[in-house]
Amino acid sequence: MNRPSTNALLAPGPLVLLGMILAAALTRVLPTPHNVSPVEAMALFGGAYFAARWLSIVVPLGAMLVADLALSALHGGLYSGYLFGTGFFIVYACIAAMSLLGFGLRGRVTAPRVLVFALGSATGFFLVTNFAAWLGSPLYPQTLSGLGASYVAGLPFFKNSLLGTLAFSAILFGGFELLRRRAPALRAQTV
Repeated sequence: MNRPSTNALLAPGPLVLLGMILAAALTRVLPTPHNVSPVEAMALFGGAYFAARWLSIVVPLGAMLVADLALSALHGGLYSGYLFGTGFFIVYACIAAMSLLGFGLRGRVTAPRVLVFALGSATGFFLVTNFAAWLGSPLYPQTLSGLGASYVAGLPFFKNSLLGTLAFSAILFGGFELLRRRAPALRAQTV
């Protein structure tokens, strides 16, 4: 039985990916418009480039947890209540799913493909998390019209999420491609 090796993370390529994903996740502590975040982009990025598939999922989730803990320490209150609640686990499940979606970019990273995957992941995240927010919500009736109302109410947040996903996808994928041109250790399809 092959066990995951921690040495897989200590090679130069994975360390660069880890650093980029962690840096992206920590931008969440900066003041930005609500829902402009790197969440979907860093999950796709990890899925596209980590050779060790387990790292494709663990690193984005771990980076997200570090950022969530930092946000909780900075803001406390309601944010601390979010940690390890139902919404927390739904968001983290979406991140894991988007990391798996990123496998579809392996060896085929092009600007048009990244754009399509970024649009798809932001849309999927919006649909799943708003459905979960509606389910059992006292704010919306548990009907199709209530579900529709919850999606309509989420549209401004979706717009910002989409902008964040596109911007961070450009930064992460574009930045890594620039690094790969300068560093031979990063030139493999996955590292």
